[in-house]
Amino acid sequence: MCFDLDSSPPVQAISGAAVSHRELELEAADGNRLAAFAALPDEPKPAGAVVLPDVRGLYHFYEELALRLAERGYTAIAIDYFGRTAGAEKRGDDFEYPEHVKQTTPEGVQADVGTAVEWLREQGVSYVFTLGFCFGGHHSWLAAASGHDLAGAIGFYGMPGDRDGHPGPIARAGEIEAPVLALQGGADAHITAEHNAAFEQALTDAGVEYEVVTFEGAPHSFFDRKQEDYAEASDDAWRRVMEFLERHSGPNSRA
Repeated sequence: MCFDLDSSPPVQAISGAAVSHRELELEAADGNRLAAFAALPDEPKPAGAVVLPDVRGLYHFYEELALRLAERGYTAIAIDYFGRTAGAEKRGDDFEYPEHVKQTTPEGVQADVGTAVEWLREQGVSYVFTLGFCFGGHHSWLAAASGHDLAGAIGFYGMPGDRDGHPGPIARAGEIEAPVLALQGGADAHITAEHNAAFEQALTDAGVEYEVVTFEGAPHSFFDRKQEDYAEASDDAWRRVMEFLERHSGPNSRA
C-alpha cells in the first residue's frame, strides 16, 4: 500500500489561490467510462498534468495533489483506472482494489490517459505532462512511449522494469518521446538501485533526456505529509517537479 487513506500530499496549500474543481466522467476511445477529478486555475499557465494515482486508483490524496498543482497555475486532472471492472462511481475506503489492478492492461491505462490528455488540450493546455506514483509512475513513463505527444513524464517510485509480463519503461525506452523525471526512494525494498541504473542506461542508449534522482534512505511512498522523517526529500522532490514543468513548458520547449 502506497499511502494511508487519510494521507495528504506534503505540499503547502496556497491560501486564496483562485482555483475551481469538478468531478468528471470521461469516455476513452475504447468506450470505457472512467472517473476523474479536475482542478482548474483561474489564470492558467500553458502547461497541465494528468495525475496517475497508485494502485488504489483515484482517491483523496490525488484530488488534493491536483488542487496543489492548480494553485500553482497548472491545470490538472487525476484519473481512475478501474472503470472497466468497477464502474465510474465514487468508491468507499473498503474498495478491494487488488483484484481490479490485476485486470488492468497497459493498453487500457493508456486509453484512459489519452482521453485525459485530450481533455487538457480542450482546456487550452499546450504542454501536457503526466505525473504518476508507484503503479502510476510506471504508467507515466509508459505514457511517454504511447503516442500522446507529451511535454514530459514524471514518476515517483515507479517500477522501470517489466510488470506482470508486460514490457516496462526500460524495455520500451526506445519508444519514449518526451523528457523523463524519475524520483526514487533509496530504501525502496522493491525498486532497487539495479533497476534505476538499468533505467538510466536504457534512457541514455535511447537518447532520451532524463533525470533519475534517488533519495538516499527514503522508502517507497516517502512523498506523504505523514512521513515527517522524509520531509527534506519530499520538499526536494516537489521542487524538482516544479522545475521540470517550468523547464519543459517554456518558449524553447516543444508545444
